[in-house]
Amino acid sequence: MAKIHIPAARVKQGGLTLYTTALKVKDLIADHFYNVEKLDPADSNDKGYQRVLNVARARKLADYIIKGQDEQDAFLPTSVFLATDKSIPFNEHSHTIEFDTAAVGPFSVVDGQHRLEGLKMAAEKDPRVLEFEVPVNIAINLPTIHQMCHFLIVNSTQKSVDKSVEQRIIARLSDAMGVEDLPSLPKWILRTVEKGEVERAIRYVDYLNETPDSPWHGKIKMANTDSEDGTINQRSFVKAIVKYVLTANNPISIVKDFDKEKKIFLNYWKAIQLNLDDGDSETLYKYGGVELFCKFSIPFFVKLQDRGNYTVPTMEKLLRECFEKVEGDYVGVGHPDWWKTGGQAGRLNAGALTIVCQEMTKALHKTSAGIEIQI
Repeated sequence: MAKIHIPAARVKQGGLTLYTTALKVKDLIADHFYNVEKLDPADSNDKGYQRVLNVARARKLADYIIKGQDEQDAFLPTSVFLATDKSIPFNEHSHTIEFDTAAVGPFSVVDGQHRLEGLKMAAEKDPRVLEFEVPVNIAINLPTIHQMCHFLIVNSTQKSVDKSVEQRIIARLSDAMGVEDLPSLPKWILRTVEKGEVERAIRYVDYLNETPDSPWHGKIKMANTDSEDGTINQRSFVKAIVKYVLTANNPISIVKDFDKEKKIFLNYWKAIQLNLDDGDSETLYKYGGVELFCKFSIPFFVKLQDRGNYTVPTMEKLLRECFEKVEGDYVGVGHPDWWKTGGQAGRLNAGALTIVCQEMTKALHKTSAGIEIQI
């Protein structure tokens, strides 16, 4: 740890104070100078927000920096964005800042983790890189949740961030509304945060993925998961739940007890599993299955609403009766073979899945066709 005294320009943007400066690589990669708040996909209560490091991307930058040392033609003009929740005084006469890294560090990396890792790799191979200067913006007095907001703003308005990571951050901001002071957010982000739909959908997905007797147990590839395990990405499942399940015309949205909501949705998938999964129905747990049955949950839950019975046996029986009455080109939708790899389900696009849902809805209505109509 050391005291650092460097020239800086103070920049004020609303309530945000930034110091624009430059730091040598040897200072940036010193022990405990910075910390990357990574999102842990295995912990749904984790408070990190950074994406998983792409080592290949960092190594590519390292190679470029090393090659440029001989000719002195390596350049990295894009600034790294660091933040601290501590204060750093600004000397208005000398236009400098001075801080003890032990007192204000480690700085959180809001933007630039791949640049820092690449520079660290380069310095390990070529000591000359230690003297390489990097433009840096340092935000002060910035609480962790504000740092997370700025990460989302930078990576959603200027460059892309993995949609699953974005969903996790939006869910946490929704959870913090009214509890913590949030900075100004772009209107489209603020509207999504205020609705809270993404936060609820994330909780649905976590529940399905973590419950031991769930058909989805361990099948959903969560944000920042580095392995190829999982049959569908969190982002796709969350998107389908927001679009079809957490809507005003889906009766599950009026249950008003979130624990019951999650259990009803889990029971629905257990009933689907009992009808369609013979142990070899892989496509059921991919995009086609999620898109179709999230969409079909609207008429299905409408049918169950009057009964007030959302148990697995009731749903399993109603689904079976529905599948038996499906006609036309998609009559096989209720058979496990239809959902095997290479089967018909895997060849359907979104438009075709909509038609399948319409045919299933017609069949669902036929299950009560024998009831006498009174006018």
